[in-house]
Amino acid sequence: MNHKYIAIEGVIGVGKTTLTRLLQSRFDASILLEVFEENPFLAEFYGDRERYAFQTQIFFLLSRYHQQNQAIPAALQKGMLFSDYTFAKDELFAWLNLKDDELAMYGRVHAALAEKIPKPDLIVYLHADHKTVMRRIASRDRPYERDMDPAYIQKLTSAYEAWLAGLQETPALFIDVSELDFLARDADLTIVQEKIEAALAKNQGEGRKETAVSHSLLQNGRLPAYQQFHRQLDAAKGFDPDLFFNYMLLTEEMGEVGSELVKIWGDAKHLEADGRSPQDARQAAVSRHHATLQTELADLLAYILKIANYTGIDLEQAYVEKMERNIGRKWHGERVMPPKI
Repeated sequence: MNHKYIAIEGVIGVGKTTLTRLLQSRFDASILLEVFEENPFLAEFYGDRERYAFQTQIFFLLSRYHQQNQAIPAALQKGMLFSDYTFAKDELFAWLNLKDDELAMYGRVHAALAEKIPKPDLIVYLHADHKTVMRRIASRDRPYERDMDPAYIQKLTSAYEAWLAGLQETPALFIDVSELDFLARDADLTIVQEKIEAALAKNQGEGRKETAVSHSLLQNGRLPAYQQFHRQLDAAKGFDPDLFFNYMLLTEEMGEVGSELVKIWGDAKHLEADGRSPQDARQAAVSRHHATLQTELADLLAYILKIANYTGIDLEQAYVEKMERNIGRKWHGERVMPPKI
């Protein structure tokens, strides 16, 4: 079975749902549409984002999880699937709207749920200039969007494009839709269809090449030595092997890593606002926090190794077996970012 899952992404009002519906017949595919109107906090959020951000994000997270967990595998059994959103993008909104403890708590829940959601084979990112997006939002006249802050849409666009620039596991196809009208001009829809078909064909070829590389890399692990080191260290120091205690320490380290990533993201946004390119801003922000992030990641790995030891798990074997399954399913290493149209 070679059924593909394609997710359409982009800021509010850019045309994700419209395009998803139109592509359904072009590809003879199933579609999965985001259910956002059921969120009881959404109208309040647009009126007071700081006050209602956490409730809004948690509701969306759980709603999207329940929708995608069953619907995506079931649809892919039948054929191709198009969706007008990704599960991963929910975290992007959280990074934009949440702070400190709320963001750390959200991140833990999102990470636990995301493991159970299939990733798209291709993300199609729709971009439009700011004036076009605001005009489209106004034209659909949804009550809770009537007082939409234009500055929020600009921040959301920047966050989306920074997220895409760092995306590694899933290829992305960038399409500028500022001058396209899929609904009125059939030729515009054909342009998008052909670009998606070309991207899928290219990714299939790249995937075959990377499979061979990944198999080779998996033969050179060093985790057994690290696990043995921790067995000796724990015995010498008399560390507590209680699983729950060590899990709590692990989650504490995850929070520390999350705090550093929040700082990196915030610094990068400030540098972009000062005129840096997204790539330069991200690199400069990472450099500022590299030493601390390195330490926190090392501590996080240490607790993963310790928990594996306490439960008798050969972590290298477990990792290789899991990655072998990933290779067989889907394993992309490069993004597809064709020129804008």
